[in-house]
Amino acid sequence: MSESADWRADPAWPDVDVVMPILNEAAHLADALAAIRAQEYTGNIRVIMAVGPSDDGTEAVAAKLVAADPALAIIDNPTGKTPAALNLAIRAGSAPVVVRVDGHSQLSSGYIARAVETLRRTGAANVGGMQVPKPTTPYQDAVATATSSWLGTGGASYRTGGAEGPVDTVYLGVFDRAAIEAVGLFDERLIRNQDYELNIRLRKAGRQVMFDPTLSVGYAPRGTWRALALQYFEYGQWKAVVLRLHPGSLKVRQLVPPIGILGVLTGLVVGRRWPFALVLPLAYSGAIVSVTWRQRIRRARFVVAVLVIHGAWTAGIVSGLLSWRRV
Repeated sequence: MSESADWRADPAWPDVDVVMPILNEAAHLADALAAIRAQEYTGNIRVIMAVGPSDDGTEAVAAKLVAADPALAIIDNPTGKTPAALNLAIRAGSAPVVVRVDGHSQLSSGYIARAVETLRRTGAANVGGMQVPKPTTPYQDAVATATSSWLGTGGASYRTGGAEGPVDTVYLGVFDRAAIEAVGLFDERLIRNQDYELNIRLRKAGRQVMFDPTLSVGYAPRGTWRALALQYFEYGQWKAVVLRLHPGSLKVRQLVPPIGILGVLTGLVVGRRWPFALVLPLAYSGAIVSVTWRQRIRRARFVVAVLVIHGAWTAGIVSGLLSWRRV
C-alpha cells in the first residue's frame, strides 16, 4: 500500500506541512501566519517558510515570528524564485499532506480540515477553492471585480465559483505529498505558471485536481495599474512557455483576452477595406458594456482594469510565443 493510501485509510487526521514561498512580504506575512494559526485542526501543523532575498525587511519579520512560535521554520531560498522556494519547503518537511500558502494570502476558517477531508473523500492529488480578493482601495476593488468576472480572466472556477468537481487547476492547493513527489514537484524553470504546469502533470499521471467551493483564500490585489500590467504580462509570457511544454493544455477561457484584443486590432485595420470586419471590435465592446453595466463599482475603473488585464496578457503571450526562449 502506498504512502498516499496509508494516510487516507487511517482515521486519524494526518500531519500537515504548510509551505510558504516568501519574498517582500513584510506587510502581509504576520496576517498570513495568523490565519494559519487560527485553523482548527486536530492533526499537527508545521509551517515552513522559504524566504528569498527581500528589500523590505521580510527576513527580520520572519525571524521575529519564528522566535515566538516553535511550529514555524525558516529555510533560505537564495534564488528568490517561487518554484524553488516551494520545492525547498516541501523537501524540508515530511507530512503526507502539503498545504501551499502565499505570504499575502489568508486561509478561511476551517480551510485545512476541509481540504484534507476533501482529499480523503475524493482521492484527489490536489484540492483548492476560491481565490477571494480583499480590496482596500477603490482601485483594488475594480481589479478584484475584473479578475472575478468571466470577461476579465476567462471564468476559471477558482475565480468565479461553481460546483465541486475535477478541474484543470486550482488556486494554491492542498496536495497529497506522494502524488506530487511522484511527478517531480514544481518545475523550477518556470517563474510563473508553475502551479498550472504541475497540475497538468498530475492529471497526465491519472490523478485528479479537485475544486471545492467551500474553501477560500483571501489575497490583496495589485495596488497600481503598472503592477497589474506587469503581473499579467508575465502570466502571458510564461503561459507561452507552458504551452510549448504541454501544447494540448490550452483552454478556451484562456483565449478570451487575445481574441478580444487581437480581434479589435484586426477589425480596425481590415475594416477600412472590408467593413464587415468591424463586427470584431463591436462585439468586444458590446461584451465589455454588457458586463460593465451589471457592476456596482465605478464602471470606468472596471473597464480600465479589464483592458489592462487583456492587453498585458495578450502582449505577454504573443511576446512569449514569438521569442526563442526555451526552458
